[in-house]
Amino acid sequence: MKRFYEHVSVAEVVGGWQVMLDGRGLKTIAGNPQLVPSKMLAEALAREWAEQGEDLDVKRFRLRDTADYAIEQIAAEPAASIAKLLGYAETDTLCYRADPEDALYKKQLEVWEPVVARLEARENIKLVRVSGVVHRKQADTALAVLRARLESLDPFTLAGLELLASLAASLTIALEVREPESDPEMLWRAASLEEEWQADLWGRDTLAEERRAERRAAFLSAAEWLSLLERETA
Repeated sequence: MKRFYEHVSVAEVVGGWQVMLDGRGLKTIAGNPQLVPSKMLAEALAREWAEQGEDLDVKRFRLRDTADYAIEQIAAEPAASIAKLLGYAETDTLCYRADPEDALYKKQLEVWEPVVARLEARENIKLVRVSGVVHRKQADTALAVLRARLESLDPFTLAGLELLASLAASLTIALEVREPESDPEMLWRAASLEEEWQADLWGRDTLAEERRAERRAAFLSAAEWLSLLERETA
């Protein structure tokens, strides 16, 4: 699609902030006003439009797509998003470790355990760690606490968390990204620890490397999304 606008700006309107293309308010894919709660987020959305060339590259509209998802999907049915996120808690990558005698286990313990322990301390819960791939259910009490935490969040935050959890296969990592001192790059390395371990062991494939780079970019974009929301309300 060819670029169809010249000027990009943001405006405060009833209900939030909106990107303006040549003075006209941006809408979601479904045709509703794309209103976001944060001026900083609106400015980041505007940059996505302003930095486009003559031909629009839809892959560069990561924040726009997240805004649409939050407005059209999560706001309409937050319970579905919360259920998805709790599913990532039930099968959280950081809780499934190699066998203790494996070299990978030591690395998982070094990188993953501090992240899990911080979540447990924040929420006053205990998560089950597993060696191997056989599923073990997390305690109902821990899941109830996590559900209550998620139910307290707005659709825009849930949208960011859902993206992060899906890319990391971990609710623990997604929630850690929200913490003020978090390092998204480090958390992405933690999320991809096993994959990188196997690549180092067996060799790297060009297509696999490209997919990992794309997922990393999506993860960091979702982390930026949460950061823009959090900084506005800090």
